[in-house]
Amino acid sequence: MTTEYDLETARPRGGRMPRRERRAQLLDSALEVFVAQGYHAAAMDDIADKAGVSKPVLYQHFPGKLELYLALLEQSCDAMIGKVREALDSTQDNRDRVERTVHAFYDYVASESGAYRLIFESDLTNEPAVREQVDRVTNECSEAIAAVIAADTHLPEPAALLLAVSLVGMAQVSSRFWLDSQRRMNKDEAATFVGGLAWRGIAGYPKTDEQ
Repeated sequence: MTTEYDLETARPRGGRMPRRERRAQLLDSALEVFVAQGYHAAAMDDIADKAGVSKPVLYQHFPGKLELYLALLEQSCDAMIGKVREALDSTQDNRDRVERTVHAFYDYVASESGAYRLIFESDLTNEPAVREQVDRVTNECSEAIAAVIAADTHLPEPAALLLAVSLVGMAQVSSRFWLDSQRRMNKDEAATFVGGLAWRGIAGYPKTDEQ
């Protein structure tokens, strides 16, 4: 049944595959094409060829290029946000939290998949649905960090959020600069260096009103 399996008649090499697996395969192939070519230059033909399927199979899952791009972007944004939340939850030591959060950005931009380009270097940010997803990374990462800052410093929510946005901006911009500068520093060394800078700033805020 087509509700469970794709029927690849045009290209036997594509074979039958459960829809969930096929969707994951198509997203992986689309990532390679979008990262290499950008949204505007990429074609559905290129993605179908990369996945080894016919265009009808591709269109069974995604009605158009924008829908495919948005599905991939959402997946990439979820991964970035998940890495930051994982870093925050991995320890109760706030210095470690800051450093691990910065490391999360460096690890993400250093990934061979290049998925970070969809979030931080998209050529389609004039599309509202794309802009919404890109902004979601900054907003949700910042909100998660702000909750920790507010709990430990008793700063009001607007102040905690401003510090969190600043930390996210520092981690994002510095990690992309590190990558663009051809990784002249070791990744972990660079992330630890920037994490130390961030910690020295945030550590200046007291944990209680009495301190």
